[in-house]
Amino acid sequence: MTFSNPGFDPQNVDNLKAELEQSGKNFKIIPDDENSEEFVNFYFVGMFEGKEAIYDAALYTLRLHHASEVYELAEHEAAKKFPNFKGISYEEDENGNMKPLTSEEEEVGWFITEIIMELEEEETVKVQEFIDIDTNHDFGVGLDAALNVDEITEDVISSFVQEFNDDTIELDDTLYAFQTEEDEI
Repeated sequence: MTFSNPGFDPQNVDNLKAELEQSGKNFKIIPDDENSEEFVNFYFVGMFEGKEAIYDAALYTLRLHHASEVYELAEHEAAKKFPNFKGISYEEDENGNMKPLTSEEEEVGWFITEIIMELEEEETVKVQEFIDIDTNHDFGVGLDAALNVDEITEDVISSFVQEFNDDTIELDDTLYAFQTEEDEI
């Protein structure tokens, strides 16, 4: 039997389960340049509609989720003010150094920075812990989640997977706003 989504194929599920058992963990981190202290992409096995499936999960801190929402809103405001704005593209020269931005890109960048500072100061954007499930994912079940933790560690991931699979996870519904720390600017 062929599966249109390989994350539901029992052979793939069994292979991942064997790999997890050998590693002693309930998850497998997917090597990704975007993985950081605040974001990790990983696989785990869980139940979906009564059958085992592979979850392709992205877990990030609430602080990172907030920053992303603030930046998206600031970009939207920039697009309204600068009709030609299509995003700022940072390019490197042949030596790996950043090429200078055009004067318009620089102006847009400063505008976005000001909007971000304003949004944060006024606490316009508030976020809360969440889990989103994507059943139309290319591989298994897509899962995005944000937790109010300082960083995404292996312990945080392991606890998340355990609580998710045991259906004991309790999300904090408090709304939070964050400020960019001075050293990040």
